[in-house]
Amino acid sequence: MIRLSVDDQQMSEHCDLLERHRRVMPTWLNLYYEDPIELVSGKDCFVADAEGNEYIDFFGGILTTSIGYNVDEFVEAVRTQAGRMVHTSTLYLIRPMVELAERIAGLSGIPDAKVFFVSSGSEAVDTALMMCCTARRTNQVLALRNSYHGRSFAAVGVTGNRSWSPVSFGPLSVSWIHNGDSLRGVFAGLSGEELCHAAADDLREVMATTTAGDIACLIAEPIQGVGGFVVPPDGFLGALQEVLAERGILYVSDEVQTGWGRTGEHFWGYQAHGVRPDLLVFAKGLGNGLAIGGVVGRASIVDSFESNSISTFGGNPLAATGALATLDYIAAHNLQANAQAVGTRLRTQLAEGVAGLPMVADVRGKGLMIGVELVIPGTTRPDAGSAIAVLQAARDTGVLVGRGGLYGNVLRISPPMSVTPAVADDGARRVLSALRKVSGKQEGSN
Repeated sequence: MIRLSVDDQQMSEHCDLLERHRRVMPTWLNLYYEDPIELVSGKDCFVADAEGNEYIDFFGGILTTSIGYNVDEFVEAVRTQAGRMVHTSTLYLIRPMVELAERIAGLSGIPDAKVFFVSSGSEAVDTALMMCCTARRTNQVLALRNSYHGRSFAAVGVTGNRSWSPVSFGPLSVSWIHNGDSLRGVFAGLSGEELCHAAADDLREVMATTTAGDIACLIAEPIQGVGGFVVPPDGFLGALQEVLAERGILYVSDEVQTGWGRTGEHFWGYQAHGVRPDLLVFAKGLGNGLAIGGVVGRASIVDSFESNSISTFGGNPLAATGALATLDYIAAHNLQANAQAVGTRLRTQLAEGVAGLPMVADVRGKGLMIGVELVIPGTTRPDAGSAIAVLQAARDTGVLVGRGGLYGNVLRISPPMSVTPAVADDGARRVLSALRKVSGKQEGSN
């Protein structure tokens, strides 16, 4: 890896761009690192910044670069389509959009499914909530504590994480239920079966005490992404859906981060829970970096709108073509199986490597969604400061990871699904080196 001298860094490309960024961008637009970097190129699971430094990407543009950077099949498909037509809008027939909808409807596991495309996960969540509220004629919804569903007004309204909720009001009446966390919260330490029963009882009590009864839907992530890769026990969502079914309440599965085989054991996160969603929202990894999202669900709910609507950018020819190329690549290279095998290998290496570090409370995840939770040694108190330090130390070793959790104390590791065992091993060594470095400083300060 290339490293610049301190003098060079003071006049670097990054410093200049950071000054310009601060002048024209909002203060709340978060940047990683004390000295933020600009990523300018990539290949497979590697990226390079504007100063020539190279990194293993263990975050994939927030789980968006699903098949890797500069993949020939993807690039060629997008280039060819760009040479024909980039945009038309849904006022016209769009062949790649129809072909993509047919593919996703078939993959969804939802009978009689229809698809509506938008440009982001936030917009997809908004659309799904509007469909449910229209179909059920109520604006009351259920959401999970510690959830994250996006940046739009309604999506923020169902986000159960204060760090990502800039407003205290919204268009929906929201009641909050347990998220299946076995490490933290009132159900910490329960077995999987016990937690499922307790959460179902909690759901019944919440509905009886905080709602007027006519509830549109529950929206839930099968694995909470921004929340720190919190993985509920298998069957958790099934236990909740049994309660919902008693009153005809719809279930929306937010698969923006868990979709397309990333969890390894299944193509969708919901499939670990013995449920079938009424609606499923998707985005991120489908486009491998192109802006695309959408809703797939039961035709009766998708068709519940009685007014006209369009999507200016959703399903445009360029994004839809790129998405089809992404799905083709995932299938042709069996990336779901790769996510399972390499993800299990990576998680095992990390768990074994941190066994002697008291700052690590948990290594968890499925497939290529791995969380490492950091705490004050000897306690379960979250340690966001150490997470920030490890983020920086990992970058210094040449690997980029993410950070999340309700308290900002969880490292998020989610490389492209095409990551090889050799690259995963190399990345694991670098992450462990960063963890040991910060742990050593932490112990030295006590």
